[in-house]
Amino acid sequence: MLEIIFGVIAALVVIVGVILLMASRKPDSFAYARTRRIAASPEALFAMINDLRQMNRWNPYALREKGGKADYSGAPSGPGQRFDFAGSKSGTGFVEILESTPASSIVMRLAMVKPFKFDNRVDFTIRPMDSGTDVTWAMSGKQPLLGKAMLLFIDWDKMMGRDFEEGLSNMKKLAEAPATVA
Repeated sequence: MLEIIFGVIAALVVIVGVILLMASRKPDSFAYARTRRIAASPEALFAMINDLRQMNRWNPYALREKGGKADYSGAPSGPGQRFDFAGSKSGTGFVEILESTPASSIVMRLAMVKPFKFDNRVDFTIRPMDSGTDVTWAMSGKQPLLGKAMLLFIDWDKMMGRDFEEGLSNMKKLAEAPATVA
């Protein structure tokens, strides 16, 4: 019986060792991005991102959270505005606008405490095109060993990309909705 237990333990150690070896060969950083063309002005789209209250009208992460903690602080919009959140679906952390260039780009910091601790950069770029405006939502950051190990089992680009596509689609619907006359 003792031989079986030691055999199982040895097999588990080998499996964990192989997983860690494979994970250690993954990149030390990541970057995910999605782009959507929206029939709206760069200025209108910039306003929908540069104010976190407006952003959370289309942000899928905020929309999924029904009853968590949400607190806005700092500037009313743009650099210095911060959104602290805590919820069962969204986790615990904050988003803060670090830089913004009118109708062109917004840089944010996304720091999470739960369920995983990380500190990532979020970039929105807004580019006028002939048939609308291209909005790109991107996130990048360091990839710790645990994250690298998870890459062996989870397609993060597909998962994050799906959320970014949903958010950009939500933004498109809001931005392209006919204006109501009061």
